[in-house]
Amino acid sequence: MPAIRPSAHAAAITGWGTYLPPKVVTNADLAATMDTSDQWIVERTGISSRHVGGSTAELSVQSAQHALDMAGLEPSEIDTLVLATTTPDRAVPATASSVQRELGLQCSAFDINAACSGFVYGMVVAHGLIAAGSNKIMLIGTDTLSRITDWQDRNTAVLFGDGSGAVIIEATEGDNSLLSWNLESDGSAEEFLYCEIGDKLQMEGREVFRRAVRIMVDSATMSMKEAGVTADDIALVVPHQANIRIISAACERLGIGLERTSVVLDHTGNTSSASVPLALGDALDRGRVEDGDLVLFVGFGAGMTAASAIIRWSTTVMEHQP
Repeated sequence: MPAIRPSAHAAAITGWGTYLPPKVVTNADLAATMDTSDQWIVERTGISSRHVGGSTAELSVQSAQHALDMAGLEPSEIDTLVLATTTPDRAVPATASSVQRELGLQCSAFDINAACSGFVYGMVVAHGLIAAGSNKIMLIGTDTLSRITDWQDRNTAVLFGDGSGAVIIEATEGDNSLLSWNLESDGSAEEFLYCEIGDKLQMEGREVFRRAVRIMVDSATMSMKEAGVTADDIALVVPHQANIRIISAACERLGIGLERTSVVLDHTGNTSSASVPLALGDALDRGRVEDGDLVLFVGFGAGMTAASAIIRWSTTVMEHQP
């Protein structure tokens, strides 16, 4: 994890938006087509329902427009669009280009695929672009996992859903708001969670669970050490929303109570790249983050990837620059 240069421009999130497709699939709906029950699913995952439907581009446009409106920006002011997704609509071009067209942006646009760690990967990339001189970045996390889920497989069908979350990240005055970050990948573990092109998701649940807790804790611990902070300093944890047992176990090992954690998976399911921005948007809408708070973002995903970042929340933004 490279040290953040003191001279690098800081950045702040000035707008955010979330979107869930209108169709809801409840645990009772799943129990009608496979050997499961609401109690079985809730006890093992914490999930009661999930939203499904729409393309990755369609969902992205909805959340991104909300974020753009909140930030009070025109499409022409965005320098780069970064879309974190593991379910692009096509092999070529990047789905980010489709979103760019629909929003009327005039900027660079590209996809990032780090699976469920994708949005945190994107946050680091966005801050890097700001440090290199960009002023305004649109970062979106969207996945439509229902398209690659086998809805007859009880091991995976109960977990996944579709959704999108977006933020606008702008250059700011003052000290760096990104205090530290950690990005990892262990390709030797790719066999535990994967999807071949044209096929459905395959997962070894127990092995993913075992590794997920460890790599989330390790990544978050490294970020806290690099930032020179402890668990007691963290005001809010925004974790990947995979499974309530994984979140609970990771937070317990980190010494952070669930009351300081944003959890939305009960009604979203695991939305992969969308899960962190959906949880962030919910926390911000509820007023759970104040100026100066330290926010820990942490997740894991297929690859297997892991990612964490610590941001000092700031509402100070530079004057809009041309």
